[in-house]
Formats: sequence, C-alpha cells, structure tokens
Amino acid sequence: MAPLLDDVAELARRVELLSLPHVVALNQWVDTHAAVRALPYFDPLDGGADAYILILLEAPARHAMRPRFVSRDNPGPAQRNLQRFLAQAAVARARTVLWNTVPWLADEQAPPARLGVAAVRAGIAMLGDVLDLLPCLRVVVLAGRTARQAHAAIEARRPGLIVLEMPHPSPLSVCTSPTVAPQIVATLARAAQLAR
Repeated sequence: MAPLLDDVAELARRVELLSLPHVVALNQWVDTHAAVRALPYFDPLDGGADAYILILLEAPARHAMRPRFVSRDNPGPAQRNLQRFLAQAAVARARTVLWNTVPWLADEQAPPARLGVAAVRAGIAMLGDVLDLLPCLRVVVLAGRTARQAHAAIEARRPGLIVLEMPHPSPLSVCTSPTVAPQIVATLARAAQLAR
C-alpha cells in the first residue's frame, strides 16, 4: 500500500513521476487548464493511459496540500474506503485510473458549496477530453449520483464502453445500509472481470 498523500516527501515523489509515459499526456492536459481552473494531477501510481477501468467519482475533497492528485492515496475517508474496496475486489491498481465528474479543486478560502447543475455540466464536458486520452479503456464505473449524470455523455463519446454504476464510497453513503459496501465491492469486481 502506498503512503498517503498528506506526507510532503510522498507528494514530492509523485510530482517527480508526473512525466512517466503512461501519465504524461493526461497531466499535460491538466496543465493546459491551470490558467482557468486548478485541476488535480492523475496519480502516476495508477494505470493512466494504460488503464482499462475508469472510476468516476464526484469532486475533489477539500484539502490544502498542493499540488493535488486524484488518488486513492488522498487522506480523505472516501478515498480510504475506495482503496479498501478495490483491494477486496482484487482490482489491480495498474488497471485503473480515477477522475472526478466535477474535477477542479475547491477554493480552500471559500466556504464549502454544493455542486450546481452548471458545474456538473462543465465537468462532464471536460470528461470527453479525458476519455479521448484513455485508449485502452473498457469499463467506466460511475460512483454516486453526481457521476451517474455523465452516463449518456460517456455512451455518446465512446459507445463501446461498458458503463457500471455503484454507490459513492464516502462514509455517508456506505453507512446508509449494510448492503452498500458489498454492492461497491461486487461492482468493482465485475468491472475487473469485464475489463479482461
């Protein structure tokens, strides 16, 4: 298991890996948006452009560390849950890549705000570029209600992809019913099976 990204040395190590071949195009795309909106980098420990499975989450959690990565190694509880569920489903890290429906980073100085319709639409529009940079992709897993809104856009952009839906791995979602965690694990295991 990789160290959490709240460790300065680990964060610096990931930054050094940003130009690895499997993530360089994705992270260059992230950099092209820097003047407009800060986006998290794709984690170089994930599969990047070689990934078969995209797990689409909701939005980056509020966290002051910069630069940010969209990663299962972020210190938030949803990321820790996702990391555990992926391990239980035996999904190889190199086969996956993570992204958010509304991908830009929150302003840490501003009060938390709900995701509006316009933000979700703008994030889904950006998702098309991400899909184009993932040539090996076979399965997209939509995690939660916000991610489910991207279903039609994904099918329109990449009609051959298999799209699965699961609950979000946040503690608020997982604690609603004892069936939620097993449902997430089963969906991730099915994604791994279908991506072979």
